[in-house]
Amino acid sequence: MTQSVVVQVGQCGNQIGCCFWDLALREHAAVNKAVLIDMEEGVVNEILQGPLRDVFDSKQLITDISGSGNNWAVGHKVFGSLYQEKILEKLRKSAEHCDCLQCFFIIHSMGGGTGSGLGTFLLKVLEDEFPEVYRFVTSIYPSGEDDVITSPYNSILAMKELNEHADCVLPIDNQSLFDIISKIDLMVNSGKLGAAIKPKSLVTSSTGVFKKRQEKPFDAMNNIVANLLLNLTSSARFEGSLNMDLNEISMNLVPFPQLHYLVSSLTPLYTLADVNIPPRRLDQMFSDAFSKDHQLIRADPRHSLYLACALMVRGNVQISDLRRNIERLKPSLQFVSWNQEGWKTSLCSVPPVGHSHSLLALANNTCVKPTFIELRERFLRLYKKKAHLHHYLQIEGMEESCFTEAVSSLSALIQEYNQLDATKSMPVEDLPRLNVAM
Repeated sequence: MTQSVVVQVGQCGNQIGCCFWDLALREHAAVNKAVLIDMEEGVVNEILQGPLRDVFDSKQLITDISGSGNNWAVGHKVFGSLYQEKILEKLRKSAEHCDCLQCFFIIHSMGGGTGSGLGTFLLKVLEDEFPEVYRFVTSIYPSGEDDVITSPYNSILAMKELNEHADCVLPIDNQSLFDIISKIDLMVNSGKLGAAIKPKSLVTSSTGVFKKRQEKPFDAMNNIVANLLLNLTSSARFEGSLNMDLNEISMNLVPFPQLHYLVSSLTPLYTLADVNIPPRRLDQMFSDAFSKDHQLIRADPRHSLYLACALMVRGNVQISDLRRNIERLKPSLQFVSWNQEGWKTSLCSVPPVGHSHSLLALANNTCVKPTFIELRERFLRLYKKKAHLHHYLQIEGMEESCFTEAVSSLSALIQEYNQLDATKSMPVEDLPRLNVAM
């Protein structure tokens, strides 16, 4: 049953989407419709000339040749207006093929022009056209060493749109992905993993050759995100004893409308050679999901406050294993006082290709706050000098107030997380009131 539409926007979104469909096809599952959008046609052309060319309907592609010049305003204001009707036509056509449309997945980056600008423009279009359908966004955040000088501007402007028009956002930090890849490379090259590691791990290409990751580091990083999406959609693609509808994620993990940013972790990140799963190793998988080394943003959820948490397990794992590990981990995790039992679980019996089991953890946790604070600081350093601002202000409909409103929106979000963190030691009767999601 087709339940979702994937919208790949920009170079990063299309590269991740390509990895996702490659993995989905290897699982022999019924794949869903996709719309590919990029205002620079290079990556989409590569996909159409590659091994996945027959997967995509050429009528569901939207490209331009000029690109957005790493400028949110060009993607949002210029190309948004120019392509709105064409995008709507493709979205409606994709939605018609869904038997029970649950959500739209948008995959984009925050740092570039098309991904941040046109990607977030789509959110408002989807909200207006399909108001009852959930909008899930996988957003790739730039690292502090990002080579796009204007990425802090693009990210802040995009954040305002995510705050207002997304239902769930999975923020993923490029630096965190790079750190994960580097650690696994170090383990492989040092021989610490020895012969215990299989070639087909979550961070290898379809060829299963580790050296390719060194030649194209983004391949491995994109592959981790693709596997996240693979686990996220497994319940919609396979039968299971404890499947989770995608709309249940938002319903159970987002108690307040703006606090819809979910920290994700994925384990295992490499495949061990033996197929039997001793309980100790299975328990370690659950422990890893809560360690800072497995988070897809630089965060430590164990030292922050949980609003809710979802565990999405695939493979030869029993419900009793899930319950045992939740009870084992609960004492070390701090949940808000009014949601001490805020766990949601999913169990899909079909594991990823080459694995016996896997776990995706989604946590609504205040540990996302430092990522947003750092983003604001990077923005302010640039904005105080008015550097590169003229490139944005020359776009029709773009005013300096767009920047001040965007940073105010982010500051308000940070303040909501501050309020929650302040409740760690408060009795229930003294807790401040927040707007509850409807």
